[in-house]
Amino acid sequence: MLIIGIAGGTGCGKTTVVNQIINELPKNEVGLISQDSYYNDLSELSLIERKQTNFDHPSAIDFNLLGKHLEQLKKGKSIEQPVYSFLECNRTKDTVLTHPRKVMIVEGILILTNPKIREMFDIKIYVHADSDERLIRRLKRDISERGWSLEDTLSCYQDTLKPMHNQFIEPTKEYADIIIPNNKYNTVAIDIVRTIINEKLS
Repeated sequence: MLIIGIAGGTGCGKTTVVNQIINELPKNEVGLISQDSYYNDLSELSLIERKQTNFDHPSAIDFNLLGKHLEQLKKGKSIEQPVYSFLECNRTKDTVLTHPRKVMIVEGILILTNPKIREMFDIKIYVHADSDERLIRRLKRDISERGWSLEDTLSCYQDTLKPMHNQFIEPTKEYADIIIPNNKYNTVAIDIVRTIINEKLS
């Protein structure tokens, strides 16, 4: 099994890169794990308290469970991947049965901050995007998909997202094997990733 970690700041276009890589591989040979599924269970907190949680700090992620699940997948065992609700700011009681594949992609803003998880990746990719571009994408997503107001999103970006990005996410570039500037469809970068994947799988 080949495990690929794809990181980058909020709104950088990780999902686009993930989909480009998936489209380059045979169907049923690639699986996806989202860091968002592994936010800590905050059921003991009220919704107001959960909304005040700093979700852009590494401590917000249950890396122990993520590591355990990756180890199970490497052993050929299926896992019950948690399901996260951005509206409730918490895990739901649902899970998604996730089977081991030849290639497992793990994507999320903080996945390269954890040494143990980082060591499990065969390929580490960082998706870079201009900060203004990332803010615009985050605004559109939070307002249209997550029910946030413009004021709340801007306040969150200024008070939490930006400083956390500078402190924890941007520095993880140094661990990346490949940095993809996501200002457009990057054919060359995706071709390189596909070539590396095929070489490692063969």
